[in-house]
Amino acid sequence: MPNKTNARYKEWKLWFERVIPFIKKDVILIGHSLGGIFLAKYLSENTFPVKIKATILVAAPFDDEDSGESLSDFKLPPSLKKFSEQSGKIYLIQSKDDPVVLFGELEKYKQALPEAKTLTFKDREHFNQEAFPELIQLIRTL
Repeated sequence: MPNKTNARYKEWKLWFERVIPFIKKDVILIGHSLGGIFLAKYLSENTFPVKIKATILVAAPFDDEDSGESLSDFKLPPSLKKFSEQSGKIYLIQSKDDPVVLFGELEKYKQALPEAKTLTFKDREHFNQEAFPELIQLIRTL
């Protein structure tokens, strides 16, 4: 996504909407970190034109209450109902030792999305490793 060091939701939205015409039905959407909250916000405020098989949020912030950093225009709307209705199966992935997105953010998503399945890890920090075999396996099972 553009301008990751000074990310702006509107810029990411424009970029994302450029690729939507190329997406086929039963897509699996994956967002990591700010990309996760971007998907949650976008799919809460917009109607996606094709059927989504699954949406996977990896180490996604929910709000900026505990982080000390502002999410600026990436803040989620009060309800994630539309996100839940059109996102297919929802998976939330978080590591207990993440220094960037605290583990408590997962609990906030679980409250807003009780139907979501969760995968938690003890020692993956912010999932910046080269390999993520558990994610590959999840995609294969879908």
